[in-house]
Amino acid sequence: MLTDTGIKAAIKAAAEAAAKAAVEKPHEKEKLSRLSDGKGLQLWIYPDGRRYWRYRYRHKGSPKLISFGVYPDVSLKLARERHEEARRLVKAGIDPSARRKEEKRQRENTFEGVALEWLETKRRTLTESTWQRDHDQLLNMAGPKLGKRPIAEIEPSEVLAVLKGLEAKGLGDTAIRVRGVIGRVFRYAVGNGLCKHDVTADLRGALAPVRVNHYPSITDPVKVGALLRAIDGFDGMAATCSALKLAPYVFTRPGELRTAEWSEIDLDATDPTWRIPAVKMKMRDEHVVPLSTQAVAILKEIQQVSAGKRHVFPAIGGGDRPISENTLNGALRRLGYDTKSQMCAHGFRSMASTLLNEQGWHPDLIELQLAHKERNSVRAAYNKAQRLAERRRMMQAWADYLDGLRAGSGNVVGIGAAKRSA
Repeated sequence: MLTDTGIKAAIKAAAEAAAKAAVEKPHEKEKLSRLSDGKGLQLWIYPDGRRYWRYRYRHKGSPKLISFGVYPDVSLKLARERHEEARRLVKAGIDPSARRKEEKRQRENTFEGVALEWLETKRRTLTESTWQRDHDQLLNMAGPKLGKRPIAEIEPSEVLAVLKGLEAKGLGDTAIRVRGVIGRVFRYAVGNGLCKHDVTADLRGALAPVRVNHYPSITDPVKVGALLRAIDGFDGMAATCSALKLAPYVFTRPGELRTAEWSEIDLDATDPTWRIPAVKMKMRDEHVVPLSTQAVAILKEIQQVSAGKRHVFPAIGGGDRPISENTLNGALRRLGYDTKSQMCAHGFRSMASTLLNEQGWHPDLIELQLAHKERNSVRAAYNKAQRLAERRRMMQAWADYLDGLRAGSGNVVGIGAAKRSA
């Protein structure tokens, strides 16, 4: 059995031998000294002065080696304690080296680290706005309390504390969304062997139910005309003005509109078209927006400002960024519209859907132009292939109708030229 005195004497002797060998036999490789404490525990003394505790053992018939640290940082007493614990594991059929690696992996796999890894896998499948929303919810809302915690050690109560904190701020709907995205991270971790189960599954019913509020929208023709006149009088940055003017004519989702790129738009074709790539679409399918003459005019106007840039509506600060997700709602508020109860950027979709249906356009055309998912795959394929020309007529008729409302005529004759037909 080793003693501290014996260890120090051996270290001194090894250093003297190494110095002597360096002079007398400079080309020979210096030898490693091993001091045994019994039952596989050894102190390895390297010629350069390094000193490591090692334990030799066998697991399932194979020779193994594990380190217990550096002497004297790890004392003889502590090395023996670690050695005894490792021997107990070996006797129980557990490889102490593999156990250590697993424990280290669990410590390193913090919630933040796993969340970032999951987010990286979703870059190509989520829209930019959805990816950023999930990122902010995971790192900014859940991160302060969960971020540095090993994901395998997080308890349901810890997640619930995060969610209750959001509820206390009046963000009940956000709390539900945060629970959902945290759950997706946990399920990713389970699938990759980083934790045992999704702890958010234990929180069903723990949050107060939230009433679903539809996006506020103006659907009265007279009030739509007033809104369009207000938009025409909006005094703001060119990108904001143009995006706000274009929104009612194309009624895409706000995220699709603000991130529009010139590479997606063909203004000079016989049939001007905006093709939104699948990666930007909620339903992950390319969406075609036939452009009316009014929409083309708006785009050509902003083209004089943003030509040569990637985005049709570039951010004011420069760089390769579009206007922010709050820009259009901010503009509507400046015009005097309450975006929570009167009209929001997403409301242009409800406006178009309601009025187009009232004017007799076939629901299939409207749903296709809204990029809603058709559940019947055969019917969806037929619609996608056959109805673009009809949609183009509808979009031009819609634009003409909006112009009539803007002028204050209230004239709805003509928009229903394509009555409900199969």
